[in-house]
Amino acid sequence: MDDLSLNAKYIEEALPQNDNELEDEDQGDGLYEHFRVTADKGQQLLRIDKFLMDHLRDTSRNRIQKAASAGFIRVNDKPVKSNYRVKPFDVVTLVLDRPRYETTIEPEDIPLDVVYEDASLLVVNKPAGLVVHPGCGNYTGTLVNALAWYLKEDPDFDVNDPSVGLVHRIDKNTSGLLVIAKTPNAKTKLGLQFFNKTTSRRYNALVWGDFDSNEGRIEGNIGRDPKDRLRMAVFEPGSDIGKHAVTHYKVLRRYGYTTLVECILETGRTHQIRAHMKHIGHPLFNDARYGGEQILRGTTESSYRQFINHCFELCPRQALHAKTLGFTHPESGQQMDFTSPWPTDMQALIDAWEQKTLQN
Repeated sequence: MDDLSLNAKYIEEALPQNDNELEDEDQGDGLYEHFRVTADKGQQLLRIDKFLMDHLRDTSRNRIQKAASAGFIRVNDKPVKSNYRVKPFDVVTLVLDRPRYETTIEPEDIPLDVVYEDASLLVVNKPAGLVVHPGCGNYTGTLVNALAWYLKEDPDFDVNDPSVGLVHRIDKNTSGLLVIAKTPNAKTKLGLQFFNKTTSRRYNALVWGDFDSNEGRIEGNIGRDPKDRLRMAVFEPGSDIGKHAVTHYKVLRRYGYTTLVECILETGRTHQIRAHMKHIGHPLFNDARYGGEQILRGTTESSYRQFINHCFELCPRQALHAKTLGFTHPESGQQMDFTSPWPTDMQALIDAWEQKTLQN
């Protein structure tokens, strides 16, 4: 496959099928250039979607327009819409959320915790540490490689076909429930549910600090942090920067210096819970990317520092778990609801804080 065909392939594979497909993904952080061309000095004004049709093979104008809408088409390093008119010496680039790789996804015998499966879909409980999809530095050993192995005898499932497979994603170091579509019809219908916000998803998180109220709502656009492209930042609602995002939270248990909360996503943006909690002054416990790996609340006593360091060892990643998932079955119309228990590391962390609270 040549580079131009690869670019077309990646436009199709990387574009979100709904607002939530790139939710919280923590692999291949940043955007990666897949194609670049400079318009010559004789270039007449031409819509960029038409311009790229002349430069990218094996793609369609509709795909290019979707790429532009998603912010993947840029001119002189700035995102443009599909009606932008290319002029002489414009530098046109295609950027995607993961690097280009030129190999197909190969099956790998990686254990999967399958919670539910039928002819249309399966629900898995992803452990922390497992990357969802091949990307930067993680071309093997991912959930998708595991799916390729698990479904290798299914003649209708092609892991390299973007019309089936992942419907949404969670971070590498976040644990919890994911739904995977085994048929194109299932992916389309499930994708619409995520897009229309009719799914139900609740996360549990241990965050730093205490809250004045038992529940609340966080609203703020989420986009790449201009000071650190490896993380997301929160911007004013309605601004031109980032995408609209809303997170609801409810206090489940107060431990004084930390709080166990339930988070409900109204939207699904990259690192949404992590960025929103950081924004309101409550970073997730041991979330190194957002400052939660430091002692942010508590005393200066050495025994307390030892306790926190022990907690960091118990749960050596951000304390975030996708606990519940609910959706309507794409074929039967039946309501499907799933709950995942805390994994061992997060259970141990919460037990430690419970014990400390009892001792005080």
